[in-house]
Amino acid sequence: MFRKLFNNELKRLDTDAFKASEKAPAAIILDNIRSQHNIGSAFRTADAFRLEKIWLCGICATPPTPEMHKSALGAEFSVDWEYCAETLEAVRRLKAEGWTIVSVEQAEGSTMLQDFRAEEGKRYAFVFGNEVKGVSQDVVDESDLCLEIPQFGTKHSLNVSVSVGIVLWGALNPIILKKEQ
Repeated sequence: MFRKLFNNELKRLDTDAFKASEKAPAAIILDNIRSQHNIGSAFRTADAFRLEKIWLCGICATPPTPEMHKSALGAEFSVDWEYCAETLEAVRRLKAEGWTIVSVEQAEGSTMLQDFRAEEGKRYAFVFGNEVKGVSQDVVDESDLCLEIPQFGTKHSLNVSVSVGIVLWGALNPIILKKEQ
């Protein structure tokens, strides 16, 4: 028999404990995401996987906004974030700090998500692109790797908020689960 757990039974961190906790070796870079709901969803997913930071670039709105809060549900207050007017500037800055830049994009020579293995000791910045145009080509050019989510239907892409969850789980779950056990 299954009994649905109440929120107070889930033993989640409060915001202060989250901020003080060890983070997964990953960040998200949002490249010109127009929907505040998608941005809020990225915050909520970043919180779930305890990521280091979110970079909001270009036309991305910044917290706090009521629309973003609808999907973030407070994660915009727990996850560290920074705004950068140009995505390429954020990418170059992180690259100079030793991060591995991974654009999530359908590209020649991309690695399928199921074939990617995050390496212990590396920090990954996953770039997610605009809802229509995807990751900008200049950012793809600066990336160390392109990751692609296999798709089998008629549409050319997934919603960016869905992609964030799929990629983070697929790419990071061995590292995250190992640390939490």
